Amino acid sequence: MDFKQLDRGELIAALGGVLLAISIFLAWYSLGNSYAQLNSCRGPNSSCSGWNALTFLRFLLLLAAIAPAILAYIIVRGHALSWPRGELTAFVALAALTFIIFRGVIDKPGTPSGQISIDYGWWVALVGGLLILTGSIWRSRESGGARRKPPGVL
Repeated sequence: MDFKQLDRGELIAALGGVLLAISIFLAWYSLGNSYAQLNSCRGPNSSCSGWNALTFLRFLLLLAAIAPAILAYIIVRGHALSWPRGELTAFVALAALTFIIFRGVIDKPGTPSGQISIDYGWWVALVGGLLILTGSIWRSRESGGARRKPPGVL
């Protein structure tokens, strides 16, 4: 195991994965009044963690948080990859960011929706997802490699 093979991009992505994993257990949503309800969380003036608020999505976000660690493990072990390093992690980060933004901005869970607001855990998850994406893009640019041509191009 050679930890010196890890570069800055993988370390940034791993830090983002740790932040994303921790954020799931932090308060994602604040419930305003006594009528606010979000799964098992009820108002007034309370908060609901990502683990309690997101039923199926919490597992997908945990898997996305593990992706940079898996890439770092592959690199440390010296295994050859059939794809450029960082590309799959970038795809996973984009999917996670899409889910995070959707559940925080576009379609917040709970009723009534006007009494549910995002809390600091959602922001930590957003920063974690952005760090995973930044680190994986940094890594894929450093690996360079031969650029493939699109189909139909000679």
